[in-house]
Amino acid sequence: MLNPRSSGSFGVHTARPTQWLLRYLPQPSLSIVTQETTELRFPSRIEAVAEAAAAVSEFLNRVGISEDVAFGIDMAVREAVTNAVLHGNKLDSAKFTEVDVKKSPDGLEINVRDQGRGFNPDEVADPTKGENILKTSGRGIFFMRNFMDEVEWSADPTGGTTVRMTKKL
Repeated sequence: MLNPRSSGSFGVHTARPTQWLLRYLPQPSLSIVTQETTELRFPSRIEAVAEAAAAVSEFLNRVGISEDVAFGIDMAVREAVTNAVLHGNKLDSAKFTEVDVKKSPDGLEINVRDQGRGFNPDEVADPTKGENILKTSGRGIFFMRNFMDEVEWSADPTGGTTVRMTKKL
């Protein structure tokens, strides 16, 4: 730190050292953020659902997502993380569930990864069919597909499934 009273070789004026420094330091440049990303990792326990939802909600608030849009995203995230923890990782606390959230000018992308054996989403029963209406579970994929604009799954060759959900803004 420069001592404003010193008469060192920097030529600092004792009356206004800050102005002198500002005159010789490079001017700040305008920086535009085009993408914001948050990466989260949770042990596979049921509490991870609420923790992930809270973290994503904070992200959505920070980037200015409206409450009505945030509600649907929250539901989709809760369902995806629940599926990863319960069905993918089978509540194995040695396995992790990862959530990445990216906001770009075009929209929002959320990836939820588990370390489980994988599954085929086309084999999941349709919850809108008569025989499934009264079932107490099985609506997660339906909710994700209805609250988000795009939902797709990919299997990692080394194990695990990633669900990628996008929302156009």
